[in-house]
Amino acid sequence: MATKHAALHALIEPVVAAMGFELWGIDHLSQGKNSRLVIYIERESGVSVEDCADISRQVSAVMDVEDPIAGEYRLEVSSPGMARPLYSLDQFTRFQGHHVALKLRTAFDGRRKYQGLLVGVEGDEILLQLDGEEYCFPIESIDSAHIVPQFDD
Repeated sequence: MATKHAALHALIEPVVAAMGFELWGIDHLSQGKNSRLVIYIERESGVSVEDCADISRQVSAVMDVEDPIAGEYRLEVSSPGMARPLYSLDQFTRFQGHHVALKLRTAFDGRRKYQGLLVGVEGDEILLQLDGEEYCFPIESIDSAHIVPQFDD
């Protein structure tokens, strides 16, 4: 599966970059006949609905030619938003000091879900602080992660 993800990234990233955006991440959610390919794009000046539509058209054209996904799927292009997913060590580093929720591939200390303060990154490990303790999770052990928006009262 990681190979397929890498192939999709290699196909889509140049298209997104050529249009002046950063490819934040890709989620390929295969649920039988309801398969979805979600592409998250980012730009310092923001992302509009028109930007998403333009990228969708360009990526769709490339996907039609290369045909990397068997069967039908729905293509979605979006900004990562406030509860943005995190995919890479660089992204975790950029959001140090924010609250994050992690879901691990396999249980650690009897649980797979953790939520706490992202303290930082050391090597290939994510440092998370919760309940006064610090946890280190290798990035390859993380199934999914996203920012948990905090709102001041």
